Amino acid sequence: MLKPYKRPFCAAETEFTEKKSRFISNISPVSTEEEAISFLQSIRAKHREATHNVYAYRTMDAGACRHSDDGEPSGTAGMPLLNVFIQQDIYDFCCVATRYFGGVMLGAGGLVRAYARCGVVALDASGVGVMRESTQCSSSMPYARYEAVKRLLSGFGAEITNEDFGAEVLLQFSLNSEEMPLLRDSFTELTAGTVNILEEGTRMAVHRE
Repeated sequence: MLKPYKRPFCAAETEFTEKKSRFISNISPVSTEEEAISFLQSIRAKHREATHNVYAYRTMDAGACRHSDDGEPSGTAGMPLLNVFIQQDIYDFCCVATRYFGGVMLGAGGLVRAYARCGVVALDASGVGVMRESTQCSSSMPYARYEAVKRLLSGFGAEITNEDFGAEVLLQFSLNSEEMPLLRDSFTELTAGTVNILEEGTRMAVHRE
């Protein structure tokens, strides 16, 4: 079973001004380095007139972790941006901090603070999600068991993905894999062992933290 880990919940864009420089943060969840590069290229194309497009990304897949100052003084942009996510143990993200220079120099300390702020506001806008392994299941039961089973699944936070009402009721649902042993025990107790759960596979799914 894959261990849960944190990632951005959704794509987001934020903007602020610091001493007349315009800073735009774009963040997106990504699963691979290729997806991170594709997102970076899309932001570069959108802001091709910008002074800098600083970026940072980190993926769980293959452990990719990259950043760039994109012309800002070394160590003042990409690393401060990346550190925001490292400090919160966030993976599977690409964050691009775009700067339109406003004519006022920020100095090394000012740049570090501005690009760190880009990461903070981007993550705040996106929200943090937790990637967990989810088990896909199905269960067939008599109509007399249907309502009680649905209440049980709801109590475990299961997501019911399909209901088929035939000779019996067929429920298809997904559940955090860590909860499966306890759910099986509860199923057995609730139905006196007359209703079974069939596990059909697993996938990683994101849930808001």
